[in-house]
Amino acid sequence: MSQVWNLVADIGGTNARFSAVIAGQLESDFQFFHSVEEYPEFETLITILLDEISRATGWRSNPDKVCFAVACPADTEVISFTNSHWTFTKADLKASLGCNHLSIINDFEAVAHGITELSDADLVQVGGHEPIQNRAVGVLGAGTGLGVAGLLPTESGYHVLDTEGGHADYSPINDLQSAVVDCLRGQFGRVSLERLLSGKGLLNIYSALCSIEEVPKVFSSPAEVVTGAIEKADVMALQTLNMFCEGIGAAAGNLALTYGAKGGIYIAGGVIPRFQDFFINSDFRSKFEDKGRFVSYLKPIPVYIVVRENLGLLGAAKKLGRL
Repeated sequence: MSQVWNLVADIGGTNARFSAVIAGQLESDFQFFHSVEEYPEFETLITILLDEISRATGWRSNPDKVCFAVACPADTEVISFTNSHWTFTKADLKASLGCNHLSIINDFEAVAHGITELSDADLVQVGGHEPIQNRAVGVLGAGTGLGVAGLLPTESGYHVLDTEGGHADYSPINDLQSAVVDCLRGQFGRVSLERLLSGKGLLNIYSALCSIEEVPKVFSSPAEVVTGAIEKADVMALQTLNMFCEGIGAAAGNLALTYGAKGGIYIAGGVIPRFQDFFINSDFRSKFEDKGRFVSYLKPIPVYIVVRENLGLLGAAKKLGRL
């Protein structure tokens, strides 16, 4: 009798992560990671992936159920990634995989599902008190882009509110941020949260600050900017990372107010854990609470950095279990 198994994926603008999971389980040792830029066509990767899974597991059957979490809107037949060149149709993907059921969801819907499975060891709290049970939860996180979602309590458990909140307008809160936005407006026209509060956003802030200060750019990647800031080797890099942390704080505070998220704010994504100590000691929390007459409303709300890896895969498997 052949093994019944499911396939889940978390596909962003830079990395594509897959896991072959025995039906009824949430996690597996059979995980497969690929770089988006290495594959001009998404279909090519799928062919390679199915061969990898067969060789690694010995399973000869097609997956029963499939859930792919994608970094773009997921409610259309044609899936076109916001921050990469990949595109596919749901019908073609279902045929390629030979599965019985295919679910395509937003990547931060998967993250929100995954958060319901976390333990205290998966989280680092940054300020606030205890979360209030049965109140809304806000989720955001920086990767190649900026994801935003919510968790709303229901009588049967919870409901995930998937959004494209990362593409809301960025609102500067001081003169320097205004100058950076003005600089980026000349490049992009409209400046969204994602243009600053993401991996690419770090580089955008750095480039704008160098232009404003009329100094040459030393770094050409987000990782280099972060290293320069942490090592205090470059003034512009340090200013960039400080502005990034302040911006995440302001955005997280806005999310808490919008959702009434007294159940807490969870910060996921691959960027912030790379400079976790810097982030905790930055002005993130003060900007989170700095909302005028609503400081007292925000002060008790806990914020958690999610340090668990591959949260999107966990969440995609959780989604399949709820179908």
